[in-house]
Amino acid sequence: MKIALDVMGGDHAPQAPVIAAQNAVKTFDDIEITLVGHEEEIKKYLTDTSKITILHTTEKIEDTDQPTTAVRRKKDSSMVLAMREVKEGRADACISAGNTGALMTAGLLYVGRIPGIDRPALSPMLPTMNGKGFLLLDVGANMDAKPEHLLQYAIIGNTYMEMVAKRKQPRVGLLNVGTESGKGNELTKAAFPLLEAANFQFIGNVEARDLLSGVADVVVCDGFAGNLVLKSIEGTAGTLFSLLKKEMTKSIKNKLAAGVLKSDLQGLKGKLSYSEYGGAGLFGLKSPVIKAHGSSDETAVFHAIRQAREMVDQQVVTIIKNEVSKLKKVEE
Repeated sequence: MKIALDVMGGDHAPQAPVIAAQNAVKTFDDIEITLVGHEEEIKKYLTDTSKITILHTTEKIEDTDQPTTAVRRKKDSSMVLAMREVKEGRADACISAGNTGALMTAGLLYVGRIPGIDRPALSPMLPTMNGKGFLLLDVGANMDAKPEHLLQYAIIGNTYMEMVAKRKQPRVGLLNVGTESGKGNELTKAAFPLLEAANFQFIGNVEARDLLSGVADVVVCDGFAGNLVLKSIEGTAGTLFSLLKKEMTKSIKNKLAAGVLKSDLQGLKGKLSYSEYGGAGLFGLKSPVIKAHGSSDETAVFHAIRQAREMVDQQVVTIIKNEVSKLKKVEE
């Protein structure tokens, strides 16, 4: 299989994605990677061209660009060219750490939606205390949602967790302000019976305070609520380690304690880090499209490549398509 990697997006471009690509082709013998970006810059970090090709361009979409306008006007940008590799059948999946809105727009324009999916969801794996993580759909692709959209997200999330994360009978939860079935706003109240009647393990409403304890494997919500949860988790984790660092360097006694606990603290930091989980999938498109975190280092990009590979290998898009078509038949 071949993966198109936009190497011009993100804070550590192009170094991090180029290094990650080389590590990935050494680790997985069944993939080839097309690096899309400025050839001269890429070659500064490319030491092994085995199973790696370069698609040269000097144009990129900036984080400050207006997504729709940028995708339409910058047709030779690294992100758009990577997406076209998928559209025209030269790649099976696409990865970028660039402008999220532009990636969503390009995905819809060039790859297209799976029939029966009204709105794709931006869906990251987020950390839990047991180290397994959970999938949150949606975290900002669509700020407003309808009950049937949440049902589609649940089907997508359940399929992904079964096929890629290898969870048997994933627990699907509906993000809400209480666990009782009658709680919530009009959206969650209407979505609850749809999820309850679906062919997956729906565990009911789940509260935000329980997410990191691993209460569910898949959590569905509208993009507004999901983005608040995502930013809260990222901010809390960052603040927690800043506070710990400050306390551990306050005195000689604390510094000695920090030296003893260093490996344990690094393990804890790893559990709360996004880098081991890959990127956020733009689920609901006809081919795998992965949005890597903007601050992704080579480890995070490597795991995004691993994630894309597993989605292609396990035919996740085809299975989602089949599950959604069953849903449509039931509705008819």
